[in-house]
Amino acid sequence: MSGVPGKGLARGLAVTFQTMTRRAGTQQYPDVAPELPPRSRGVIALLEENCTVCMLCARECPDWCIYIDSHKEEVVVPGAARPRQRNVLDRFDIDFALCMYCGICIEACPFDALYWTPEFEYAEYDIRDLLHDRGRLGEWMTTVPPPPAHDPCGEPAKEETAAARRAAAPADGPGASPTRASPAPGAPAARPARRLPAPPRDSAAPVEPPSGAGPGAPPEPAP
Repeated sequence: MSGVPGKGLARGLAVTFQTMTRRAGTQQYPDVAPELPPRSRGVIALLEENCTVCMLCARECPDWCIYIDSHKEEVVVPGAARPRQRNVLDRFDIDFALCMYCGICIEACPFDALYWTPEFEYAEYDIRDLLHDRGRLGEWMTTVPPPPAHDPCGEPAKEETAAARRAAAPADGPGASPTRASPAPGAPAARPARRLPAPPRDSAAPVEPPSGAGPGAPPEPAP
């Protein structure tokens, strides 16, 4: 085996001497809380009031770690011919022992019932305790950070645009006729509808006989 004896030891000591003068970057956790990025992914919180039991989160979950049960109840609507049915949530569990924190369930929820939280200190001694029910998932809502401020130079949100349009529209009564929207400033004026000329009357077309004429009477000549 060729090589200088002790060459590896010398390289190891050289690396040791180089790192001895550097400042350590170890954080004293848990005595010092770590500074997490603003979009860090921790535990998932549930806003039960927004859940409609549409099952989209459970169907889109690639790990099948979301378990949902519900039942139907009849709701009497004033003025309706018959009562309507709505889904009532009975169970909403997330098994964080299987979750891989992909965020597909949060993106698939159309009613904003699931949220990311930066909390990550929920380790358990028993793996079965990592199954969080809807009560525990609801408690995580207090740790959800507020949404970021909207960019003042960006376009307004579609909800704000729709609300402003409804507020600016005139209040039409129940019997008011629909009004034509005025053109935007700078837009070209709309041209009036052009009326097409009536087709010429065909002189060879048969003329119906007068009411007093019999079925065998000759038709009157066309003018």
